[in-house]
Amino acid sequence: MLRITKILLVLSVAAWGLLGAVGNLAAWKGTTGAVGAVTSMATFAGGATQWQATTNPAVILAGAVFIVLFKLSSAGLCFAGTWRMWVERRAAPPAFNQAKQLALAGCAVAVFGLFAGWTVIGETWFEMWRAAALLPAADGAFRYGGFIALIALLVGSRED
Repeated sequence: MLRITKILLVLSVAAWGLLGAVGNLAAWKGTTGAVGAVTSMATFAGGATQWQATTNPAVILAGAVFIVLFKLSSAGLCFAGTWRMWVERRAAPPAFNQAKQLALAGCAVAVFGLFAGWTVIGETWFEMWRAAALLPAADGAFRYGGFIALIALLVGSRED
């Protein structure tokens, strides 16, 4: 039963990545608008005049593409990992532990994308923490990253 639970947890991360990427692509103007709001730093007093603030379309496009690519990469790795884990669900512990590698890589890509994108770039570089209007998005990214990291820890636990 524990192995099935691990498989379902990884499948949920894959679904998060796929649904998130599809949502970002379907609402592309919203995606680029959100990235533009962060990079322009115009959502808090004095932000738009700071040296790191930018409305450069290439920077905004790169940020939006990064978001979609990391979600799709995470989803692909987690879907592949889910399949490998499913195939090895009745195997000896070493084989099942080995089957988890793609799933764990997918979780790592998701956590990296959320941390690097929101915390390092958004909150640290573009000082998003100063914009009350953007804090719910940062809270969501932290919540997703925390859950996915917890899932990776649970899935990564070895079976002897």
